[in-house]
Order: sequence, then structure tokens, then C-alpha cells
Amino acid sequence: MAITTDTIKQLRDATGVSVMQCKKALEEAGGDMEKAIVILRKIAAAGAGKKSDRVLGAGVAVAYTHAGGQVVAAVVLGCETDFVSRNPEFQKIAYDIAMHVAAMQPQFISKDQVKESDIAKAREVFTEEAANVKEEMRAKVVEGKLESYLKEKVLLDQPFVKNGDITVRQLIEGGVQKFGEKIEVVRMERLSVK
Repeated sequence: MAITTDTIKQLRDATGVSVMQCKKALEEAGGDMEKAIVILRKIAAAGAGKKSDRVLGAGVAVAYTHAGGQVVAAVVLGCETDFVSRNPEFQKIAYDIAMHVAAMQPQFISKDQVKESDIAKAREVFTEEAANVKEEMRAKVVEGKLESYLKEKVLLDQPFVKNGDITVRQLIEGGVQKFGEKIEVVRMERLSVK
């Protein structure tokens, strides 16, 4: 497939990544748009890992109100500079994450925040549920249920509510790639009437 300026523009519009990165990804993918998106996600994850030790010096606090004022979610999304924090695209990422928190009710930002006691209690419940499973498969079933349970409770591991093809972590990694700075959810809160 031929790589034209239109296909590069189309990929840039879909991802927000620089023209040169889009061109390289399309070349590597042989012009396949879907493969290029996957390549850009891998690059974003690698870039986010390299920036993980940087200091957050700025950010934005955003709130989202849903269901006629019945649910409010607030998120503090941190970044390195005021330049990025004032960018409307950065603020939209924060707003989208707040919307996600309102809809999906995560309890933890990352797995690091889950206490060992919570994991032990969940493992105990899943072990009881798996009592009828063959003994050689029981541990695998319990670990699978535990992993699934954590994905439901941990913000960064949840499928993003506006695009189920990516996780919230991948949304943030895309922002890191776009802005060239460390981006991190510093805090989240969800309040509801019921």
C-alpha cells in the first residue's frame, strides 16, 4: 500500500502523534493503518517508561458531573510543565479520565495502591469459589479471577470507556508520546448521591 500525505494525515488525526512518527510507523507497517496504530502504541509505552523517573511540576484538576448531578468525578492529572498543563488537548485527557472514573468507579489508580490484605481477602473468596475445580487447575483459576478482579478495580488497567480498544494506561501513554512529558494520574475521587 502506498504511503501518501493523506494516509499520514489520517493517522495523525487519529492519534495526535507527530507527522514524522506517523510516517515512520506507516513505513514500518507497510502502509497498514491498524498496524501503524499498534506500532505507535508500543513506541508510546516505551517512551512513557523512559520518562517515569521525571518530576511532576504542574498539572490540572478537572471535574466531570454526570446523571443530572447524581455523580461527580474529579481527577488531578500531573505533568512536568505549565506549558503542557495549559494545552487544551492535555485538559481533554484529564476530562476524559474524570468521565471514565464517573462511569467505571475504579477504587485504585494503580496496582501499587491495592493493599496485600485486600488481595488476600479476594484470593480467599476466589479459592472458595474454585473449590469444585480440579486441584491441578485450581491455582490457575484463582489467579485468573484475581487478575480479572483487579482489572475491574484499577483505573490504569480498565478499558477506556470512550474506546474499549485501549486501557486508561494506554491513553496516558499516548499523551506522554504526544507532549513529550511524564503524565500521571495523581489523584481521583468519585462522589455519588446513591
